[in-house]
Amino acid sequence: MQRREFITLIGGTVTTWPLRARAQRPKTMKRMALVDPATKTSDMFVTNPLIYRALFNELSRLGYVEGHNLIVERHSANGHTDYFEELARDVVSTHPDVIRVSSTRLALAFKKYTATIPIVAMSADPVTLGLVSSLAQPGGNITGVSVDAGIEIWGKRLGLLLEVIQKPSNVRFLTSKDVWESGEGRAVLDAAKLARTSITGALLDGPIGESQYRRVFTAMEQNRVDALMVSDQPENITHRQLIVDLAAKSQIPAMYPYHDHVALGGLMAYAADLDDRTRRSANMVAEILKGTNPADMPFYQPTKFLLVINVTTAKVLGITLPPTLIARADEVIE
Repeated sequence: MQRREFITLIGGTVTTWPLRARAQRPKTMKRMALVDPATKTSDMFVTNPLIYRALFNELSRLGYVEGHNLIVERHSANGHTDYFEELARDVVSTHPDVIRVSSTRLALAFKKYTATIPIVAMSADPVTLGLVSSLAQPGGNITGVSVDAGIEIWGKRLGLLLEVIQKPSNVRFLTSKDVWESGEGRAVLDAAKLARTSITGALLDGPIGESQYRRVFTAMEQNRVDALMVSDQPENITHRQLIVDLAAKSQIPAMYPYHDHVALGGLMAYAADLDDRTRRSANMVAEILKGTNPADMPFYQPTKFLLVINVTTAKVLGITLPPTLIARADEVIE
């Protein structure tokens, strides 16, 4: 199979005709390219309770209904980070009305190939990571929703984890190599330095999927890792159940970036409302389809974060949670 054919396959959409043919659809229909770094295209529908249900329900509320006045073309890299740029180039070649993309790295790939097609990105700190020059005035074709409140959020997350696991000797950060070497990874290292502890990367390599997560957790178990922080990159939410299960099997207490990890059995999270951020991105898509220039649409950054703790998981891990920490939690899962 040629590489371009493989990319077209993993970047599959709900339709089966060629990319060029899709670009010739009637002008009365708006076209949105929906791009995800890891989620299968078959899961990028309203039936997916995480992210996509909120996205499509909000778009419908705003008057954009798939199959009625909106064509949705679904693309996924299926965890193949080395195909991001080729995938971005292929999607741009179809000239959709708007591109909605999950992942800072994917958005940066799109930035290389278009300065005109509007892009709504779900991104980590977009200024620090070079996606836009300003939150208030993006000034180009890219706007979106930040998935955190700036890279300093990692200092807060690490501090909370250290309240539970005092003086850990072997802390890891679960992420991909490129994220670890980016501003986000540097922020985690700086936070650890301020907390007078050390942290190293538990790095996912190659196609990010089940085998990679199992490899990394096996290595952490062998190295007796005693605390873990989980990156907020999209792959880690796509594989949330697997990560939680592997952390439980390895008996590693972890700080997660999303509420859903804790609801599935993870120890704790300090996170903004993912559904709220998804709905906000849908509002931006709708505004762009109505003619608003993304250059004039400020990047949204969440201001409210919730501390969520699973006390049942703490008991299973043999952890005694500080009463003061439980008292500060916004949600305690029994």
